[in-house]
Amino acid sequence: MKSKISLAIAGLVIVGAIGTAIAQEASNPAVKARKSIMQLYAFNLGALGAMAKGDVEYDAKAATTAANNLVTLTQIDQLRMWPAGSDSSADASSRALPAIWQNFPDVMTKGAALSEAVVAMQGVAGQDLESLRAAMGGIGSACSECHKAYRAPNN
Repeated sequence: MKSKISLAIAGLVIVGAIGTAIAQEASNPAVKARKSIMQLYAFNLGALGAMAKGDVEYDAKAATTAANNLVTLTQIDQLRMWPAGSDSSADASSRALPAIWQNFPDVMTKGAALSEAVVAMQGVAGQDLESLRAAMGGIGSACSECHKAYRAPNN
């Protein structure tokens, strides 16, 4: 009998934990969409970064594919993913600071800088490791400039 009660309690704890995890996920579809885009950026940048750092062997085809994917991602019209009221003060799952909507022209300028940096990467990713490494700086700078100004720290 005690084992059935313990099993039931354990089950409730697990369900509660899952419920809490789900509740912490973005409930706003726009926030979910932009988080997905950011994950795809990170996935492709991770492949390039691993090569640049020497963690994995340079692979021209894989580098070109990752760079092409980044270019495609920057070409997606993301405006619907950034509605006013989807910032960190309104949605606990969001790290977007309210400053984004107070200075949207600057955000667009920073987005354009990212687009330019990934196009530059696309042009050199398949050439050689040194070219890839050189192009990583522009992407890192573009990401950092926007995140410093408009993304809340990860708690």
